[in-house]
Amino acid sequence: MDNVWRGLKKNLLMTWVAGTYLFLYVPLIILAVFSFNSIAFPYRWESFSLHWYYELFLSSEIWEAAKNSLMIAGSSVFLSVTLALFFVLWCSQRKRNYLLAFFYPNLVVPEIVVAVGLLSTFVFLEVPLGFPSLIVGHTLLGFGYAVPLIYTRLASLDRRLIEASLDLGATHRQTFFRIVLPLLMPAIVAASLLIFILSLDDFLMAFFCGGTSAQTLSLYIFSMIRSGVSPVVNALATLMLVVSSLLVMVFCSIKTKETLW
Repeated sequence: MDNVWRGLKKNLLMTWVAGTYLFLYVPLIILAVFSFNSIAFPYRWESFSLHWYYELFLSSEIWEAAKNSLMIAGSSVFLSVTLALFFVLWCSQRKRNYLLAFFYPNLVVPEIVVAVGLLSTFVFLEVPLGFPSLIVGHTLLGFGYAVPLIYTRLASLDRRLIEASLDLGATHRQTFFRIVLPLLMPAIVAASLLIFILSLDDFLMAFFCGGTSAQTLSLYIFSMIRSGVSPVVNALATLMLVVSSLLVMVFCSIKTKETLW
C-alpha cells in the first residue's frame, strides 16, 4: 500500500511540474512559431516565411530603440557593478558588513514599488525624465543585485592569499589588481550579465522614469501592441528571447564555475 501511495504522489508531482512548464513555455513557443507565419493575422498557420524578420531588420525605428536599450543597459552595467564593487570593498575594510544586509530585501521588493518611488523622487527634485533618469533607475535596480553577488564571492575568498601577497612585499594596490580583482572577476561578469538582461528586458522602470524621449525596445513593443498585434512584434520578441536565453546560459555557466572554484 505504501509503495502504491509513493508511486501516486510521484506521478502527481511529475504531472504538476509538467503542467507548470507547459503553462510557462507554451505561449513562448506559440510566439516563436507564429513569427515565421507568412500571413499578417496570427490566428492560423499559412506557410513558413522569414518576411517579418526581413521587415524587422529594415525598420529604422526598431534599430533606434535597440540602440537606446543597449546604451542604457551598458551604462547601467558599468555604473552599478563599479559602485557595488567599491561599496563591498569599503564595507569589508571598515567592518561594516551589516550594511550589506539592507540589499537582500531589495531582491524581493516589487519593481513597480521602486519605479514609482524613484519617479516621485525625480518629480520632487524637479529632475527631467529622459535617458539620464532611466540610466539612474536601471543603475539603482542593478546595484541591488550586484552587491549580494560580489559580496558572496568576496566572503568566500581565502584571506591567506591576500595576507601572503602583502607579506611578500606587494602593496595594497598590487594585491587588489593581481589577487582580489581576478578572484572577483567571475562574480563581476555574472553580475554584469544579470544586470544587462534585466535592463534590456525592463519595462516598468522605462515606462515610469524614461519620459517621452527615451524609447527602449520594451516601450516600442508596448506601443506596437497597443495598435494591434503584428507579426513583427513576434519576430522582435523572439530575437529578444533568444538573446536573453543565451545570456542566462552564460550567467548560469559562470556561477557554476564560480561554485566549483
